Amino acid sequence: MPIDRRGFLASALAVPALGAPAVLGQAKPRVVVVGGGAGGATAAKYIARDSQGAVAVTLVEENETYQTCFHSNLYIGGFKSYDEILHRYDALAAKHGVTLARARATAIDRDRREVALATGERLPYDRLVVSPGIDLKYDSVPGWSKEAEEAMPHGWKPGRQTQLVRQRLDAVPDGGVIVMIAPPNPYRCPPGPYERASMFAHALKRAGKSKARIVILDAKESFSKQAAFLADWERHYGGMIEWLGPKVHDGITSVDPDTNNVVTGFETYSDCAFVNVIPAQMAGEIARSAGLAPAGGYCEIDPATMKSVADANVFVLGDACIAGDMPKSAFSANSQAKVAAMVVRSELTGSRAFPARYFNTCWSLVDTDDAIKVGGRYEPRDGKIAATETFVSRPGESDELRKQTQAENIDWYQAITADMFS
Repeated sequence: MPIDRRGFLASALAVPALGAPAVLGQAKPRVVVVGGGAGGATAAKYIARDSQGAVAVTLVEENETYQTCFHSNLYIGGFKSYDEILHRYDALAAKHGVTLARARATAIDRDRREVALATGERLPYDRLVVSPGIDLKYDSVPGWSKEAEEAMPHGWKPGRQTQLVRQRLDAVPDGGVIVMIAPPNPYRCPPGPYERASMFAHALKRAGKSKARIVILDAKESFSKQAAFLADWERHYGGMIEWLGPKVHDGITSVDPDTNNVVTGFETYSDCAFVNVIPAQMAGEIARSAGLAPAGGYCEIDPATMKSVADANVFVLGDACIAGDMPKSAFSANSQAKVAAMVVRSELTGSRAFPARYFNTCWSLVDTDDAIKVGGRYEPRDGKIAATETFVSRPGESDELRKQTQAENIDWYQAITADMFS
């Protein structure tokens, strides 16, 4: 179901106007936010800004700059420079009064309501927001490991890995074979691997390497926006991209980082030019070690508030949480953060809270001026965050509509990064 671009972005990025809060008690209540991504940075900003100084907010983030995983595929495909996906936290402190703790959070003591930092400092909190993203399950692909991520990079965490994927792609010769191992559900940004395959093909074709081939060995029988992706791959890239589901490749038997070989139950891919392993995923370690998620799993939340079901003083956002019908995307995390910020302000300052409403869109660039999307609106229903309205791009859409969809994509990136960091 189509939704007007500017109207949807405006409604999704907006929050209800709140009056000045009345502080309950003398001392400022304290909120600590762990993780400075789309969930954490947004929550820190909105709690600090909209409480008008009534709440002391500390953002714990060890990195001085933030590289967005969203739009990193556009960097890989040559549509953006690396600097264009880097952002700083300075405005959160200068404009909104957020205290920046540049250190790694090592532990959460829920009994004492404290966050321990690698520096030895301990930060007390009245409410805690946890948005640590994902960790990778290094043992989920036979033969692959933490040590192998340099030889067979994943590019699913920001920084060196993103740049390494671009370097490996640039080195692929004409006629070379790229094998991408796509992860099982649930994982960060469901359309991500397939947009990345599109960007691989685009960059190779632009470099005159149209004989190169990209083989996607998927753990899933289907994937997000599959019909539109498959049609566009054939239209733009001919036979460059081949997608194989588990019934076809019969499972990954092993990978060898020394030889770049990939063995499946059906075929062996020898001496690959590049192997991109995207493994299974789980909530970030700080959430798991705090007892907010089971080992190897994600954090269960109250869909009306984003509170952890394990602790009413803790909110879990973004990729680390179980968000029902919402995918693990930056748009989702940003939307969830605004609900959590509203609830935190209401509990700590007595300001008004409204019923939770969530939004998401995931755009994927397939080729120049050809983008597709999937998304919807969501609300708490039957114990989960449930979709109330959805939309998805279809095969055969007009060139003009696809160009407009890419314009939405670019507009959204500018809007969400401004929403997070300025």
